Amino acid sequence: MTRVTDGVRRPARRGTRAAESTRRREFGGTRVISALRREVHYVGRAARAAWRGPGRERDLVVQSLKAAGAALLAWLVGSVWLGDPMALMASWVALILVQATVYSSLLQAAQQFAAICAGTVLASAALAVTGSTLGALALSVPVLMLLANWPRFGDQGVFGATTALFTLASGAAGASAVGHRVGQAALGAVIGVAVNALVLPPVHLRDVRENLAALAREAGDLLHTVAADLRETEWNAQSAAGWSKASARLEHRLETLHSARRWSRESLRLTSGPLRGIRRPATPAPPEAEDERWSRVTGHIRALTRALAVAADEDRTPLPPDGPALRAYARLLELIGDACHAEGRRLVGAGGEEAPEDRSEATMLQLRRELQDGLREHAGQGAARTTVLGTLLLQAENLWSETVPAGQRG
Repeated sequence: MTRVTDGVRRPARRGTRAAESTRRREFGGTRVISALRREVHYVGRAARAAWRGPGRERDLVVQSLKAAGAALLAWLVGSVWLGDPMALMASWVALILVQATVYSSLLQAAQQFAAICAGTVLASAALAVTGSTLGALALSVPVLMLLANWPRFGDQGVFGATTALFTLASGAAGASAVGHRVGQAALGAVIGVAVNALVLPPVHLRDVRENLAALAREAGDLLHTVAADLRETEWNAQSAAGWSKASARLEHRLETLHSARRWSRESLRLTSGPLRGIRRPATPAPPEAEDERWSRVTGHIRALTRALAVAADEDRTPLPPDGPALRAYARLLELIGDACHAEGRRLVGAGGEEAPEDRSEATMLQLRRELQDGLREHAGQGAARTTVLGTLLLQAENLWSETVPAGQRG
């Protein structure tokens, strides 16, 4: 099919546009299907992990079922046993207050209870003053939303405004209604906190050990990657950028470890001793000195990758060492990476706490002597190469002293 424009016959583009539109729809449908498949894969993997044994996935399942059970129990107590037709408030509060730790449940119970009391009282007072639901909403909700930003309420302040909306929408206001809702909130808070504290109380000790082991493994992987690249002696700014990104991921893992340590400390607060023993793993969490040690390891690796990035930059003065020195240094980093992997296995109980083999220790000392000899040779070639090799050797020695404590060396 053609069309005539200015005396020139041109082919119509309607079919082309239709084909492009069809391709776009097909591409969009393919993306949606791929996204759904990924989500199904993630859900299936989480379900298998929860079924296999203890872990973060099983903890989430337990916590979710506890929250549902607390809501059901609050409804039974409020609606069935006490005969309250408005037991929704108790179930709502109980559901929300089954938190990741008993301490956070108690803290949020106090914050939410205060917010609910404020919302109920202000809504009832506004209705008494204005005499209309709309006027009460206009008077109370803005004040409650401003009050929700008060730090003392934490992230529970918004429940003051939602309680006011619920109170005014139901039409039940006054002294008796205020006391009724506050009583329901108190009932739900007691049930939610009790369920969380007495039924498989959450104790987060496993996450600390897992994150420490992952940090050790990832540190060893990064050192092995750097060693493999240095052996080629053709590493450049692109390789150095990859090392810098990997060290940044290592620092992110360190932040995750610190977060897990905070959760571990909080989960032990206000938790009953006998019930805590049910949830405590067979082995306690590693001491906090381990966190500090691997924090120093991460810092040394970061400094090492920065030094390599500077040496790889053609616009900077420092120069990389020559081939033999780089190969010796690569072997040294490989040994340190092996020590990191051994520490990771020790932390999860997959390996013993035995000291490194005498052969590795002897190789480490020999490589150190070779690099020191190379440092003296580089000193005669100029300060640029000497500075880089000296910095790299210093960071390697720091890493070796941290990853293999003095008491474990041969």
